[in-house]
Amino acid sequence: MDTPRVGIPDRLARRMTMPEQHEYLRAQHSGRFTRRGMLRAGAATAGVVAGTGLLGGPGLGSASARPLASAPLSPTLLSSPATSKVDGSLVAPFGRHLAFGADPQRQMRISWQVPFAVKRPYVRIGVKPWDLSHKIEAEVRGLHTPALSKKLPAVDQVYLHAALDNLRPGQTYYYGVGHDGFDPADPRHFSTIGTFRTAPARSEKFVFTAFGDQGVSYHALANDQLILGQNPVFHLHAGDICYADPDGSGTTGDVYDARQWDNFLAQTETVAKSVPWMVTTGNHDMEAWYSPNGYGGQSARWSLPANGFDPRHSPGVYSFTYGNVAVVALDANDVSYEITANTGYSSGRQTAWLDRRLGELRKQRGIDFIVIFFHHCAFSTTNGHASDGGVRDAWVPLFEKHKVDLVINGHNHVYERTDAIKGTRVAKKVPIGESVDSTRDGIVYVTAGGAGKSLYDFPVPDSYEGHVKDVESVDSYHWVKGGAKSPDKVEWSRVRYTGYSFLAVEAEPGRHPRLRVTALAESGARIDSFEVTRSGAGKTA
Repeated sequence: MDTPRVGIPDRLARRMTMPEQHEYLRAQHSGRFTRRGMLRAGAATAGVVAGTGLLGGPGLGSASARPLASAPLSPTLLSSPATSKVDGSLVAPFGRHLAFGADPQRQMRISWQVPFAVKRPYVRIGVKPWDLSHKIEAEVRGLHTPALSKKLPAVDQVYLHAALDNLRPGQTYYYGVGHDGFDPADPRHFSTIGTFRTAPARSEKFVFTAFGDQGVSYHALANDQLILGQNPVFHLHAGDICYADPDGSGTTGDVYDARQWDNFLAQTETVAKSVPWMVTTGNHDMEAWYSPNGYGGQSARWSLPANGFDPRHSPGVYSFTYGNVAVVALDANDVSYEITANTGYSSGRQTAWLDRRLGELRKQRGIDFIVIFFHHCAFSTTNGHASDGGVRDAWVPLFEKHKVDLVINGHNHVYERTDAIKGTRVAKKVPIGESVDSTRDGIVYVTAGGAGKSLYDFPVPDSYEGHVKDVESVDSYHWVKGGAKSPDKVEWSRVRYTGYSFLAVEAEPGRHPRLRVTALAESGARIDSFEVTRSGAGKTA
């Protein structure tokens, strides 16, 4: 971590809000831009793809190429069109990652990266791998990062995005990404063709996976490969995505190596090119250089459902429904008492949206379960971050008000699972292999932060399948307003595992719907399992 620069007051050198960090970094690096870097990123915008941009033909709907909602980027990040001098045949796309739109039955977003600016980027798509005649033009989001420290170079990155709408439910599509000089339909590039499947029109059994705090490592790659083996229909990433910012504490020393995103997207492509990778924001994902709230970089790199309280400025807040499960993504940086760089940035609008959205989802026919994921933990006992009282104060009452069925977090680099909780107390003990009725018994909270980054530990022994060491209570703490720690005598910590792991959830609709939740170690061994049911669910499925 860099030493704060001379001339910055000690108070600001220790802690800044995101807007203060943004202003500080801009002032420090205002004279370091080069026209060459800006033009390279801008060249990708030159030209448009020929054709109507419609997906005609049997079994296909239509796709739109309109710009996606994103945080407004600074003029230093996007520049005017220019002519690329790079031969497009020498530039290979990489880092493909999918995401649903707000309607997984009919919307998919395809995103990827190129190492240099290219002309007329596009997606080819069809229902047969040998017929990719339909072309959709791509939107370009160029990102410039100056040398934020003496050890880091300036970096220009080019991210490309295509919005596909009006697709058919339950349909498998084949796609390829390209540009002038690189045609995925060319037999030489046929190995780059990917696939995805839209959500079915009627609810059926499916699996999704989840974790947080991944980064780039052998352990992260191992988890990715195991996830692929679960055949999930989507994956949830609960924040702290790649750790381009290794500090993440909201100080003047927070700098970002933007090249880490290249490594991460290349690592993740094996899964994310076919499994929608639904992400939200952690404290390491706030990168103040790009925008006042720190999310300009995320908006450049990801295309997520634009149905949250403010999709242009808070891309990690949204919801979608797949089958009988509604999923809600939240940005806990907004309510955290521990890391306060963005605390309160939404002025309560996110929490008001959450209350309203959960009420809407509970009234929606065919939804049995609501799953919420975000970064900071409401309930954890690690020696790392423990529990965040800001989440407890702002959101736990709403989870209980609307009878949320499962909450998934990251932040603490372990696996930990609670009993069923009401308020902050155990409402029902849920040993490994047992069932919980979320309507009657309370909510189970899962910390799934063992995706690949260095691990934390617990103040008491691990307790997991085959290694059960139950304890009556755990001495822990939670963060309170003002950044202090308040002691907790915890009775709700049911399962603890200090190791790399991820979550697999099987959703089953029908007269007696259920969520079968399993935690798997990177070795493939099962470390926890439990079942969530819901009184009265299934009657409208």
